[in-house]
Amino acid sequence: MKEDFLHYVWKYQLFKKEHLHSIENEVIHILKPGMHNRNASPDFLNAQIRINHQIWVGNVEIHLKSSDWYAHHHENDVNYDATILHVVYEYDVAVYLKGNAVLTTLVLKDLIAPSLLTRYLQLSKVTSNWIPCGTQVNILDSFRFSNWKERLFFERLERKSLFIDALLVHQNNDFEAVLFQLLAKNFGLKVNADAFLSLSKSIDFSIVRKVRANEQQLMALFFGQAGFLAEELEEVYYLALKKEYAYLQHKYALQPLLKQQFSFFRMRPTNFPTLRIAQLVSLYHLHQNLFSKLMQVSKIEVFYGLFTVSLPSFWQQHYTFETVSKKSTKRLSKAFIDLLIINTIIPLKFVYEKSRGGVNEVEIRSVLNQLKPEKNAIISKFESFKIASKSAFDTQSLLELKNNYCAPKRCLECAIGNAVLSNK
Repeated sequence: MKEDFLHYVWKYQLFKKEHLHSIENEVIHILKPGMHNRNASPDFLNAQIRINHQIWVGNVEIHLKSSDWYAHHHENDVNYDATILHVVYEYDVAVYLKGNAVLTTLVLKDLIAPSLLTRYLQLSKVTSNWIPCGTQVNILDSFRFSNWKERLFFERLERKSLFIDALLVHQNNDFEAVLFQLLAKNFGLKVNADAFLSLSKSIDFSIVRKVRANEQQLMALFFGQAGFLAEELEEVYYLALKKEYAYLQHKYALQPLLKQQFSFFRMRPTNFPTLRIAQLVSLYHLHQNLFSKLMQVSKIEVFYGLFTVSLPSFWQQHYTFETVSKKSTKRLSKAFIDLLIINTIIPLKFVYEKSRGGVNEVEIRSVLNQLKPEKNAIISKFESFKIASKSAFDTQSLLELKNNYCAPKRCLECAIGNAVLSNK
């Protein structure tokens, strides 16, 4: 058993509360269990407890054993001086406060229903199940599950916002510059995300603003910084970019990356980093103030229109600088744009709206509900448990559930885990 189970039991008062007595045989009535405190200091704050005929207002501390009070050195911490009740699973030693007063202690061991403890142990024990609750994952009714998915989705956005907040600090709250870095990262997909992010960070966005009107200069800037213009090739277009980059490198004192950071291994040609860089360049050549445009959009078809870019003729016949391919437009697919909306635009919109004092949650949900559900191993596994996804809103919620609740076994904080524990 872990202490968090006792926190859960106390928070929801899941024990026999009739005729409660402390270990010192004092009569206890719980008027208010207190506010759950997940930070340092006592576990529940501002509780109201009647002990005999006196009402006490203060904090409640919870331990597996009463001796844990000393094991955690609470006797030397002034934050615990206002503790009015010690709640433990087992009592093995008395706890003394200042003035040698004995801290009132309530023992829960014989007050918790065996069936509740059994269900908790089944959830928390090491298991071969894909998720701790196994086939009981669909125990919630549709209304409660819908509410839980919504909370999961916005928790996921909150977590993603931490990375964006860090970028904003380094970019002096320039949202256009941060959009550039996030788009670059996600143009690289999972394999090349770090390399593309490094590329975007190696180019001050003020330079992008200055040269974006000249597509060839912008191509030279990006490919030169990515290290792709350091070879000795005889291709005319390549040589033109190389010459242009030499001028930009000298003018802006640029330090290029090594192209070895970018991976082509086991990638389809449509995801080659060279092609993705060319598409990113064409996007920024086409749009000035892209961030402002994207923040005003709520219809998927408009997003698709903004990301419809045409590549220079060279890239219509190449995936790399070295090899000629069959001519094609090589436009961004709707599936790829969907990923950009999910992983870049929506998280950034969330952070931007928070910075302005309020998030339009309805609009954010609406955008995700217009996107098809993602396809991956996690979503497929949930489908095998009869949990279907109608949109990207559902799949994002399920990814958060699996990765940040099921995997670390946060069952006591999960609506599904709570339902499993309370199921008769």
